[in-house]
Amino acid sequence: MTMLLARKIAYWLLWPLLAIVLAPVSLAAEDPLPSWRDGPGKAAIVEFVARVTRQDSAGYVEPHERIATFDNDGTLWSEQPLYFQAYYALDRIRDMAADHPEWKEREPYRSALAGDVKGLAAQGKGPVVEMLVAAHANVTTEAFTRSVAHWLATARHPRTGRLFTEMVYQPMLELLEYLRANDFKVFIVSGGGIDFIRVFSHERYGVPPEQVVGTTGGARFELRDGIPVVVKTGDISLIDDKAGKPVGIWRHIGRRPIFAAGNSDGDLQMLQYTTVARNEDDTTPRLGLIVHHTDGEREFEYDRESAVGRLDRALDMAPEQGWLVVDMKRDWRRVFPVAGS
Repeated sequence: MTMLLARKIAYWLLWPLLAIVLAPVSLAAEDPLPSWRDGPGKAAIVEFVARVTRQDSAGYVEPHERIATFDNDGTLWSEQPLYFQAYYALDRIRDMAADHPEWKEREPYRSALAGDVKGLAAQGKGPVVEMLVAAHANVTTEAFTRSVAHWLATARHPRTGRLFTEMVYQPMLELLEYLRANDFKVFIVSGGGIDFIRVFSHERYGVPPEQVVGTTGGARFELRDGIPVVVKTGDISLIDDKAGKPVGIWRHIGRRPIFAAGNSDGDLQMLQYTTVARNEDDTTPRLGLIVHHTDGEREFEYDRESAVGRLDRALDMAPEQGWLVVDMKRDWRRVFPVAGS
């Protein structure tokens, strides 16, 4: 037997074994959502993306119409036991308290200064937004950006001890990238402050500042020592929550999304705006996704009774509307990008 023939025989004998060994590596490399467990949820996402991107599909959508919107708090990163931006505001309020002695007797500032997170959460969004505005006002946009960047680089979550930016969801990071790879334009549409989210959205999510829609405060132009600056003021022009989300989408994006992801009743109107057909001719495939927080071990478990990120009406409406409910405990192999998640 010649050496060449022997090599060929060895190749054909060993190839089936090599294929078995190498197949899992190849499949893993091709999986665009490796942190998602195989199941109906992952399959529904992949099927939807294939349906709108295959040119031979009846549901094909031109790339410029592939708009995807994502809530931030509770959808792209954690939000318990308090919205992360509120923790930033707490630190700011403590720094400003000496100039506002009246805050010691006035909610939500009294709870904030006492470090009473439960008491602060119980105030509801209205008073908390008031506190956020006070913490963010009368500062130039450049100074605000520096302040938030420094805080994000140093502040840690009270329960996990992690940097807040380490508490983004790995499966959702993969979903963002998967959509972008299929020519979706991805926007963040959040009840959080637009200026706050823009500080870290590009680095953490790959979403540039101009693709962030959020609660928007007033601003004015000034010349300070001959330098042109924009100063944040104490009024609000848009609360980008609940019914404000479709308004924010229209104002900032100008196109109706075909994909929307949220996690709470604050996202209900965005999901409706995205997925409900306008008429018989409105046959464009659309997908609404809800992140359901069911994992108390790796993250937090909450829905209907939570003061933060309450999920009640949207959860009841999901089956009828065809919204995909992602069960965090069941559907995600891991939650956070860092070890131990």
